[in-house]
Amino acid sequence: MLPSCQRYQKFAELLQQMHDCLSQPVDVTKIQRHLSSVQQFFQQQIIPLLEEDNIPNLSLIQSLHTETSKQLRLLTMDVLFLHGARQSTTAKERLDTISNRIQTLIQYSDVATQNNSLSEGEE
Repeated sequence: MLPSCQRYQKFAELLQQMHDCLSQPVDVTKIQRHLSSVQQFFQQQIIPLLEEDNIPNLSLIQSLHTETSKQLRLLTMDVLFLHGARQSTTAKERLDTISNRIQTLIQYSDVATQNNSLSEGEE
């Protein structure tokens, strides 16, 4: 299994790949596939990190996981709304919302990566 720092980096890479597929032409099915892989990675690789011993800044990491989980649920709803958008202006608004949410998730992952990099450097 990957060290925690590398898992957060991989999570950010998956998010960036999802962000990259938001460009025109929009393929909602492709976005949904990316979202599914992001959610699966979070559940299988990121959540279990809370069970490890000696987690530096545990409260920070718990907060990041909680916020990430919330943002992923909201992102799921955003993608569903994008799928149902009938007008191009509505679709553009949904894409902007999805893009912003993905950027927020990448920032959360970056904070977790930095936290783990600092703690691994101390050992």
